[in-house]
Amino acid sequence: MTAALLPLTDAARHPWRAEARSTLALAWPLVLTNVAMSLIGATDVVMVGWLGPQQLAAASIGFNLCMAFAIFAMGLVTATAPMMASERGRMRHSVRDIRRTFRQGLWTALAICIPGWAFLWNAETILLALGQQPALAAEAESYVRAYMWSILPFLWLIVTRNFLSVLERPMWSLVIAIGGVFANAAFNYVLIFGKLGLPALGLVGAGIGSVLANLVMLAAMITVINLHPRFRRYHILGRWWRSDWPRFRALWRLGLPIGITMGLEGGVFTVAVLLMGWIDTASVAAHAIALQIASLTFMVPLGLAQAATVRVGIGHGARDPEMVRRAGWTGFAIAIAFMSAMALVMIAAPQALIGIFLDPASPGAAEVAVLAGGFLAVAAAFQIADGAQVVAAGMLRGLHDTRMPMLIAAFGYWAIGIGVGYWLAFHAGWRGFGIWTGLAIGLGIVALLMLARWMMRHRLALVPA
Repeated sequence: MTAALLPLTDAARHPWRAEARSTLALAWPLVLTNVAMSLIGATDVVMVGWLGPQQLAAASIGFNLCMAFAIFAMGLVTATAPMMASERGRMRHSVRDIRRTFRQGLWTALAICIPGWAFLWNAETILLALGQQPALAAEAESYVRAYMWSILPFLWLIVTRNFLSVLERPMWSLVIAIGGVFANAAFNYVLIFGKLGLPALGLVGAGIGSVLANLVMLAAMITVINLHPRFRRYHILGRWWRSDWPRFRALWRLGLPIGITMGLEGGVFTVAVLLMGWIDTASVAAHAIALQIASLTFMVPLGLAQAATVRVGIGHGARDPEMVRRAGWTGFAIAIAFMSAMALVMIAAPQALIGIFLDPASPGAAEVAVLAGGFLAVAAAFQIADGAQVVAAGMLRGLHDTRMPMLIAAFGYWAIGIGVGYWLAFHAGWRGFGIWTGLAIGLGIVALLMLARWMMRHRLALVPA
């Protein structure tokens, strides 16, 4: 039950406790949903890793190229969350405005995927132009040309998840995501290794498995929204093909800076993979393992950021600055506490974590494990900064503040993160360790600047009077 729906006496007597309860009730299914979605990617890494370091490196490069586009597109449709949340805060039983935003989220996803697919189809040419090894680029393209068709159903899943989150009913997203983990593992096992009489497709099988898993999850989500009595009154998919250009433009105005911000962040890690490719194959494989582990922990503050966006957005729509303050700081404090604990785990047991993703008997596995351990030590150092920056961005997003965070991301991730990382790797001789150190510094700068802007929200007139 949300703070807004609690008896007034309880909320007035214990407002911070009520907000913490509301935030956690919304956040924990979102967190576990994010973990489940990340486990789908982790399953790909684990199963492709069984094929060998060469295939793992190729899949990592191809996957990160896809993510450079997919993360930008995901940021674009993420604007549906603060828009629907503000509409619900302004009028709790709103139906029409929430439906308008949802439908235009579907339109936006389709509109952005068309040029994205054209870009990704030429993956080998792009990777060669970026200085990647020809053999890796060719294998990566075979994976990309299969995987890229999963992006549209994935984006539509994001829109449906945002709808359920704004209604503060995220449990269905979690149930379906858990089913998606098992579906993806089954599809991958059959298609990668050639089971049930099918040919072994290797990297292509991993890509096709992701497409099928996303389609299964999308079909399940649509079924729930259409049949559940709590959701079907919105008639979300009724005549979804009809144009609504004012809402479409509003979504792009808010979502484009979010997409650029998230694209800048995701692009940093894509460029990091490409820089690792300039070093050697072992560095690419080690980077893939360390990044996958760090990504799993990142799912928790990401879920808290999503909850903060909804809670802050409801307060913003209701013109309640006190709710805005409590909602933002509550999500932020929980995220910092969790990421501090995860940093300690990474420092205490790095090889145990690495062993999950690497077969010790594979050729070159020992070198990859040593490199991954060094990268993971740096990942532990920036856990707190990473959690702080993503939740602070979510808090600002709830206030519909997206343009300045975009500029902050450009400066911190690229001018600082990539600039310092490149210098340390190739001029100071730190190699892959230097790239990870640069990423850590960039995340720290972004976190400080985002938090400073949140603390100045009244002076900047971001909060309704």
